[in-house]
Amino acid sequence: MMSGTSLDGVDAALVQTDGTCIHAFGPSGYADYSDTQRADLRAALGQWPGGHDVHNAARVGDAAHIALAKTLLADSPADLLGYHGQTLAHDPAMGRTHQAGDGQVLADTLGVPVIWDFRSKDVAEGGEGAPLAPFFHHACARFIGADGPIAFLNLGGVGNVTWVDPRIDAPEDPNACLAFDTGPANAPINDLMQTRMGLALDQGGTLALSGAVDDSVVRDFLEHPYFKRQPPKSLDRDQFPGLLPSVATLSDAEAARTLTACAAEAVAIGMAHCPSAPTRLLVTGGGRRNAALMFELSSRLNVPVQDINDTGLDGDMLEAQAFAYLAVRVARGMPTSAPTTTGVGQATGGGKTSCPAKG
Repeated sequence: MMSGTSLDGVDAALVQTDGTCIHAFGPSGYADYSDTQRADLRAALGQWPGGHDVHNAARVGDAAHIALAKTLLADSPADLLGYHGQTLAHDPAMGRTHQAGDGQVLADTLGVPVIWDFRSKDVAEGGEGAPLAPFFHHACARFIGADGPIAFLNLGGVGNVTWVDPRIDAPEDPNACLAFDTGPANAPINDLMQTRMGLALDQGGTLALSGAVDDSVVRDFLEHPYFKRQPPKSLDRDQFPGLLPSVATLSDAEAARTLTACAAEAVAIGMAHCPSAPTRLLVTGGGRRNAALMFELSSRLNVPVQDINDTGLDGDMLEAQAFAYLAVRVARGMPTSAPTTTGVGQATGGGKTSCPAKG
């Protein structure tokens, strides 16, 4: 189960796996956050444990995930749950990351063992704690029969890319994966829409498509020191606080298009880090539904850009499926990150296990 930094809602998906191969994908579900829930979560962004809004955010997140899980599990029981929780703050440079949510609450309520707090161990051991989906992406590349390097681009609140070579068996092999956050993606666009128009997002990129890019804003955006760092690297949702103010004088359409162009240009710069050119870029996450963003990516990249759904995978559920897959790896003592995915010193397995209370 997954709730991303775009704050749109909760995803849940079932996967049949041994933690190495994907054997089958099961049912999935999605539930929107209400405006009140979204406001409660947004109020806690940037806060660490003990922050005055954190308890409320955790309560909201736990309740939303439990409600969706009850619906999904009613017809499709599971042996194990992976619960990512809601990221509120992420600062690996200071050795800390914070996902609100309590796996024990879910285990007790749903009666199923829960793996959660996936990122803390990686960060404690010097890694970035993100992105964590690369090992699953590697398994997906093998599942769809890819015979050479491909890249997965997840466009959530923050963008992240995984380059994988499916010809290598073990995802922790130094030559199998490279992954990192590219930069802001949907988060600043969603924040713009919420602030100016009271909307959760630019549906389909319609507003952005009616505007023009302010290239000077994009150039200034690319001067941020993050883009000069070598991967692996990761971002907090609000690590670019100057981006939204930089479009303050633009019209709604121009601002939306410019923020969209910034997201795409960040990906273009990031792709230069790939060990070799991927044969295609498979786009997953909510951003793939944004026609303006997909257009900007295609126009700025020298690699075919493809909606991941065209391969038979589910671009809406890939992140939730990833944490189902990772939960099995944690349960079996297998690594979930490596030096080439999070920068951790050695292949590492994270996550806490909570079993249902007896009685």
